Amino acid sequence: MSTENATQSTLIRGFMLLETIMKADKPLTSAYLAEDLDLPKATVHRIAQQLEEEGLLQREPNGKRFVGGLRLRKLATAVLSNSVMTASRHLILQSLSESINETVNLTALDGNEIIYLDRIESNWPYRIHLPVGSHLPLHCTAAGKLFLANMNTAWQQRYLKAASLSKHTDKTITSVKELRGQLRQIAEEEVGFDQGEYLDGMIALAVPVKNEQGDVCYSIAVHAPSARISLDDLKEYIPKLNKAATKISELECQELNES
Repeated sequence: MSTENATQSTLIRGFMLLETIMKADKPLTSAYLAEDLDLPKATVHRIAQQLEEEGLLQREPNGKRFVGGLRLRKLATAVLSNSVMTASRHLILQSLSESINETVNLTALDGNEIIYLDRIESNWPYRIHLPVGSHLPLHCTAAGKLFLANMNTAWQQRYLKAASLSKHTDKTITSVKELRGQLRQIAEEEVGFDQGEYLDGMIALAVPVKNEQGDVCYSIAVHAPSARISLDDLKEYIPKLNKAATKISELECQELNES
């Protein structure tokens, strides 16, 4: 095999390995990857080690299983933020914000946090500075709880066991039992909510943007000060939020089908 073909083969195998790990609902061992990809264990071990050295993979504390590394997560975030669909998504969010006259944003799951991919500010004088790229916790935000509620059961349980559920306001939920109850409600209603749990006086609702397989890939949320509007009033906007979510979902599916 020529050097060029060998390099190409290694690149393809590396991509296959990354893809398998990122699609899995749990960390994977080299032995599992070798069997799943039908590759020699020594080859998988060598490629995984190279990807780990480059920050694209990282091992769990026990050193046996692999998950996506920080560099890979940053790459994924850059792809989501700089997609050719960004302009179209932005227009949909802008139209939604103008329709309901409130601040709206688009978020994605990034490790154990959510990341703001886009945000449209309303014209109200009271605003919260949360620029694109901001990371927020899962347990006390509308979008974060929505992602948590739709997680694979094993991942959700792992998060709830490991997370500190730090207190940000007097309304932040720090009880795992209480949070589990909310997550069941959110999963059933498909609407995340934040009653001033992350920022004092700021409430929010979030709805899912799903892919063709029905998985939640993004969230659209609306934010407003509780001194001006109630959570029940925000719920009146849910149909419009869902309509915008459907439009973004259709755009994403169209992009994938045309690629």
